[in-house]
Amino acid sequence: MTTDKYGSSNSEDERTMNYGKEKIAVYRTYGTPLEGVRTIPESPFDGRDNTLFGLDVRVQLEGDEFLPSFRDGDNSKVVATDTMKNFVHHQLEEYDGATPEGFLHFAGSRFLEQYSQIEAVRMTANEVPFDERLVPSDDGDGFEPSELVYRVSDDESTFSEVYVEENGDGGTVISDQTSGVTELELVKVKGSSFTDYVQDEYTTLPEREDRTLYITLDIFWDYEDSHDSLGEEPERYVAAEQVRDIAQVVFHEVNSNSIQDLIYQIGLRVLERFPQLESVTFEANNRTWLQVSEEDGADSPRVLKEPPRPTGYQQFQMDSSDLGNE
Repeated sequence: MTTDKYGSSNSEDERTMNYGKEKIAVYRTYGTPLEGVRTIPESPFDGRDNTLFGLDVRVQLEGDEFLPSFRDGDNSKVVATDTMKNFVHHQLEEYDGATPEGFLHFAGSRFLEQYSQIEAVRMTANEVPFDERLVPSDDGDGFEPSELVYRVSDDESTFSEVYVEENGDGGTVISDQTSGVTELELVKVKGSSFTDYVQDEYTTLPEREDRTLYITLDIFWDYEDSHDSLGEEPERYVAAEQVRDIAQVVFHEVNSNSIQDLIYQIGLRVLERFPQLESVTFEANNRTWLQVSEEDGADSPRVLKEPPRPTGYQQFQMDSSDLGNE
């Protein structure tokens, strides 16, 4: 049985059937550093030391041999979800790679090797991000990052998903893979507009030639070759930090006429910088504050307030054909 990323199965009876464990918190200290990443103009990122590496993991197991557990209450083929949790913890101890995607592929393949009744595994992880803390430098001249103390961050985090199946020859194959950066929050104080939209009897929103724009962004990308996501060839790996930095730089540079325009420009830059990608997908949310009073000019002080619900959103996918259109 194979299943697409939304859980729809392709077995003979076309049923959805899977189970698993989620919210598996797993951490590792002094992991393998990510080195050799190709740098880009928009980002200072050139690698991660992985001194502290944390993931929130979800495991989803699939296989026709699990049907008796649903239909007959027969647990003889069931791998307990608590066992899955312990298995994931053990695999992180064994994993010697440097990326979340690489770990998910490693653990998913090990599930298939360990339990013959499993036909496919979908492994998903959200990074638990940490920030370095500054401490006085040893020479007493300013501050430097501590090598020991970190803060659990509220910032954006990486997202990774890998779907691993048997290949029929005793090995495994990656059938689906997605990487991403989620919960990116950006505010631009000027240099964004929203004009020339449909005006009718239901329209109350005033046009803005220049507005303070506040958005949240989830950005996802898929590789032409899924193995590039594993980090085994670091120069072909696309780091979430670099995609985040591209979004920030384009937001700074572009005077956009809508959020749709903005995410399109971000997508073009991502695809230009990383030709190894097949596609990039966005979900944006408009959190723009409302002005309390009219401003006299773009540089005039503005008093702003939280917007009421509901909020607008945009979803959009791009691929290399969009580069050709430009």
